[in-house]
Amino acid sequence: MAEVEIAGAKIKGGKLMLLVPIVSALGGGLWGGFEFYKDYMDMKEIIQEIDVDTITAQNTLTQTKLDEAIDYTRDIKNNLREDIMTVEGHVDKIRNEVQNAIDEMNQLQKDTLASMREVEALNRETEKDVRDTMRETESRIEEAMTKLEERLSMRLQEALDNPLVGN
Repeated sequence: MAEVEIAGAKIKGGKLMLLVPIVSALGGGLWGGFEFYKDYMDMKEIIQEIDVDTITAQNTLTQTKLDEAIDYTRDIKNNLREDIMTVEGHVDKIRNEVQNAIDEMNQLQKDTLASMREVEALNRETEKDVRDTMRETESRIEEAMTKLEERLSMRLQEALDNPLVGN
């Protein structure tokens, strides 16, 4: 077995095997601690270089712009609400006007139908009166023609019966 002497201590074979992991662990721990300390120092330097006033100013500017955007959006919303209410008022007015026009049209249609019925009734009555008048006229003409025929026949007979007329 091998033997190693370090600082007056003699380490023999089996113990040497224990020493290697311990030394490795101590070396790794020291190296990890150094890396951690180095990262800590780098972060400390970065944090010290941060300008808090600039960040605060930018945050303030962002907040101001956000507040202005909210106010602008609120104004747009209010204007849209007013526009919608105005349009709804116009729509209601137009709806009422259309309904009034429809009501007037319906009344005109009723009045027109009533007038047409009156005209048709008057037309039938006039047609009946014309037929009656024509029948009366026809009867008078026939009666007058019959009388005329009788008178002509009589005269003709008188003319034929007249001895002065030479045969």
